[in-house]
Amino acid sequence: QVQLIESGGGLVQPGGSLRLSCAASGRTISSYNMGWFRQSPGKEREFVATVTWSGSSTYYADSVKGRFTISRDNAKNTVYLQMNSLKPEDTAVYYCAAGRFYTVVAGQYDYWGQGTQVTVSS
Repeated sequence: QVQLIESGGGLVQPGGSLRLSCAASGRTISSYNMGWFRQSPGKEREFVATVTWSGSSTYYADSVKGRFTISRDNAKNTVYLQMNSLKPEDTAVYYCAAGRFYTVVAGQYDYWGQGTQVTVSS
């Protein structure tokens, strides 16, 4: 079993930055592909970014490409999401996930964190 705990969310003004962290426990995530998803009230959970187990490949949703960066430190058992140039439409609960597949499909991830709230507002 893998337990995932997100942190780093909060309130930020438009144009600002936040760095989310996802710390894993229970077992190493070095063999898992990792993803970030987000969900706003009344909307389905949507894909944000994913990184392969080695960190060699990443993929982003068009809505965040060029603004967000996913990375991982397997020695620290942690995955990060650097979010720059934030917009009000980025407001959501952000979740990290671990899985066997390098995919944008939420249902193909095996483990999920509890989420962290990001609010972008002036």
